[in-house]
Amino acid sequence: MWLNETPILSVKRLVVRYGDGCLGCQKNLEKNRCAVCGAIWAANKLSFDVYPGEVLGIVGESGSGKTTLMRSLYFDIIPTSGSAVLRDYKDGGSNIWSASAAEQRMIKNNVMGMVYQNPGLGLRMNYSAASNIAEKIIAAGSRNAGQMTWRATELLEAVEIMISRMGEAPRNFSGGMQQRVQISKALANNPALLLLDEVTTGLDLSVQAKVLDLIRKIKARYGISILLVSHDLAVIRMLADRTIVMLDGQIVESGLTDQILEDPQGAYTQQLVHSLI
Repeated sequence: MWLNETPILSVKRLVVRYGDGCLGCQKNLEKNRCAVCGAIWAANKLSFDVYPGEVLGIVGESGSGKTTLMRSLYFDIIPTSGSAVLRDYKDGGSNIWSASAAEQRMIKNNVMGMVYQNPGLGLRMNYSAASNIAEKIIAAGSRNAGQMTWRATELLEAVEIMISRMGEAPRNFSGGMQQRVQISKALANNPALLLLDEVTTGLDLSVQAKVLDLIRKIKARYGISILLVSHDLAVIRMLADRTIVMLDGQIVESGLTDQILEDPQGAYTQQLVHSLI
């Protein structure tokens, strides 16, 4: 369905290393730490593609490198090496990590949207919900107040926030409502790719279910590609078309989600699936 299309995102050999590293690093890793020099390989030569309209799940335990990957894509972390190209940035012909600071801001504001596990990283808690969305629109170059109000209203309705509360600050909202405001802000400029990092962690089960159902509706309504990080295979089962399994900064298995869950090949993936059952 997707594999004959041009990827929305293509990542090649992403490395995020803390420490200088040494010639023996790759041979002396204990989990993701070099026993010789002590360097931490938070992401170790990661390569994958995300295709138009698909949800690619990334699953793994805490410390596996999932969040490092996501924050690298959103320029919160500077990679040690590797490349990433976006179809909607210079026709996929230029490494986004080599872009200027101004170009990276443009990518963040127009091509990608990010929803963090901690809403405090993605929202200004003292601004109103509508102002958070307007901030994203202004960052993309718009100054039309009427258009911003219309867009904020449309998006908050889409994530089921009452319009009567659009003037309230997210600090007054529940955790689930804060995540929904984050999602609406991330969608403000119609990005091609939405990055979702553990968006249901810490929420009550009933609230989790509402957020997951919202993500499905957002995908259906906007046809957006989604990179979805979770340590919970139940979330991945519900939403992801394909899945990458990460451990110690590396991809240890990948494939269609049904295949990963029904016939896991690696020992670690088998352990994950059995823990879900």
